[in-house]
Amino acid sequence: MPHMFMVRGDRLGFSNGIIILGVLASVLVAAFHGDTGSLIPLYAVGVFIPFTLSQLGMMIHWYKTKPSAWIQRFVVNTIGMITTLSITLIFIFTKFSHIWMVFIFLPLVMLLFLRIHRHYVNTADQLRIQLDMDKPTIKGSTFLVPVSGITRVVLNSISYARSLSDNVVAVYIGFDEEEIHKMEQKWAEWNPGVRLIVLRSRYRSVVKPLLRFIETVEWKTAASDHITIVIPQFITKHWWQNILHNQSSLLIRTFLVNHKDIVITTVPYHLNK
Repeated sequence: MPHMFMVRGDRLGFSNGIIILGVLASVLVAAFHGDTGSLIPLYAVGVFIPFTLSQLGMMIHWYKTKPSAWIQRFVVNTIGMITTLSITLIFIFTKFSHIWMVFIFLPLVMLLFLRIHRHYVNTADQLRIQLDMDKPTIKGSTFLVPVSGITRVVLNSISYARSLSDNVVAVYIGFDEEEIHKMEQKWAEWNPGVRLIVLRSRYRSVVKPLLRFIETVEWKTAASDHITIVIPQFITKHWWQNILHNQSSLLIRTFLVNHKDIVITTVPYHLNK
């Protein structure tokens, strides 16, 4: 099962599982047009198949372990397995038109669970460390701050980056020579103590030029520095005001998280109005 179903909510209930079950139950009720009589065979088969499998599992358990008085327990579980299997077969043969989807749903769920299990195993293998060999590697830090202009948001981000390292570089992506020239002049006049790197984007793309620059920095500092992308972002007072602004910072963050093995941090600047 996905680990999300193991998370308890504020009232100590398995909230995610309850929500998913509620949604699926609503789909079933809608699919059967609210006819609960048609849902009873489906429910019965869904209940008695697990009962049958659990009884069979206990039979195998007693046969393999053979503790004291295991034969009596084996017989009890055998009777239970035969009983629940008989009820399941009765519903299958008499109400097949109502429960046929179970034979599609169960194999799909089993396949899904196997894939989930394989994912968890692969994830654990890749994240596991050897305590006697794997130690933290201490490196320097190179901070890259993408900027679109000179604002308090940029000031806040550069101040944060400089508080952590002296190796801070601002990156500006320009689309035409006039705006690039204006930006360079304003940056020189402001003089924040951080070098400005200008990247020219012929097709008005922000992500691709930035990605190429990051790859260049990675190639030059791979052995000596960690690379951190400091993304300036202002937070509007009201949620609906976000619609009025472009979401380039969110786009950059989403792209880099999915494509680059680097540190990405967002420095928020909250607006008051």
